[in-house]
Amino acid sequence: MKAQVIECITDLSENTEPLSMVDMPVPEPGAGEVLLKVRTCGVCHTELDEIEGRTPPAFFPIVPGHQVVSEVVAQGAGVSELEIGSRVGVAWIYSACGECELCLDGKENLCKDFRATGRDAHGGYAEYMVVPAVYAYPLPEIFSDAEAAPLLCAGAVGYRSLKLLNLQNGQAAGLTGFGASAHLVLKLMRFLYPDSAVHVFARSPQEREFALSLGAEWAGDTADTSPEPLAGIIDTTPVWLPVLSAMENLKPSGRLVINAIRKESKDQDVLMRLDYARHLWMEKEMKSVANVTAGDVREFLAIAEKMKMRPEVQLYPFEEANKALTDIKRRRIKGAKVLQVNC
Repeated sequence: MKAQVIECITDLSENTEPLSMVDMPVPEPGAGEVLLKVRTCGVCHTELDEIEGRTPPAFFPIVPGHQVVSEVVAQGAGVSELEIGSRVGVAWIYSACGECELCLDGKENLCKDFRATGRDAHGGYAEYMVVPAVYAYPLPEIFSDAEAAPLLCAGAVGYRSLKLLNLQNGQAAGLTGFGASAHLVLKLMRFLYPDSAVHVFARSPQEREFALSLGAEWAGDTADTSPEPLAGIIDTTPVWLPVLSAMENLKPSGRLVINAIRKESKDQDVLMRLDYARHLWMEKEMKSVANVTAGDVREFLAIAEKMKMRPEVQLYPFEEANKALTDIKRRRIKGAKVLQVNC
C-alpha cells in the first residue's frame, strides 16, 4: 500500500516536504482490531506538532493522520460489532488501558497509557490502517467522506472544549483563532446556545469575515477588547499571546479553555507578562483540553447529525499531503483541509 510517513523531526519553516511517500505492507488486524480501507483523512495542526517535535511520534517512520474516514474490510478475532463494508471514522484516541480508574470513569483521554492515532500508532495518511474496533465509530450517512473527516478531531475535540466551558444559554462567549476546529465550534454554539452571542478573535481579516458569515456577533483581532466581558473563551491558536488577551476579556468567574495539544515555544516569554490582577483576579479560570474520549466522539457525531452540520472543507489529492501541511503552517486556512486517499 501507499503511505505518507514522517521519518524524522524537522522544521516546517525550512522543510516544505516533511512527509515521504513510501510502499508499506498492508497491515493485518489482530484480536479486537479491524482493517480499514481509508477513504479520506483530515489534516490537523497536531500533525505540525508531531513533525516539529512538540509532541513527537513514538517511533519513525510513522504514518500520521487522526481524522480518518474508512471502510471496514477485515476483522480480527473477537470483533462482532462492526460489519465488513461498514463506513467508520477514527479519531485522535487510538487506545487506552481500559482498566484504570480514569478509564472506568469515562476519562480514558487522561489514561497514562493513552495512545494517539498517527503519533503512537500508524494513522490515516495511508491506503489502509488497523485500529481497535472499539475506537472505530459508525458515521452518519448524511455526511460525505470529506465532510465527515474534520468532525473526528476538529469537531469532537471542539465539542469537548465546549463541554468544559460550562456555558449557559444566553451567556456571551468567545473563540480565539478561527481555523478548522473553531469554525465547527461556532456552528455548534449557535445550535446548542442560540441566545448566546459569539465573539471571535482572529489575526486574519479573512478569518474574521468568515466568522461573521457563519453567525458570529462580533469579530476582531486577537489583541482586541470584546464589546462585552465574556463568560467563557475557547482558544484554538498554537501560540501564547492570545491567552493573555483572552484572560483580560473574561468576566468575573469566567473560564478560558485552551484547545491545543501543544503551544509553540517561540513566544513563551509572553507568560512573563502574566499579571495576577489583570488576568487571574476575580476567580477567573484557565483549563486545558487533553485529547478526546470515545464518548465525546459518539456524542458529537449524534449532535452533528441532528443539526445537519456542514463543515467547510478544502480537498487535496493524497499526493499533496505536504502542500496541505505547508498551507496550515502558513495560515492559509478556511475551514478544514482533507486528503482524498482512496476515491
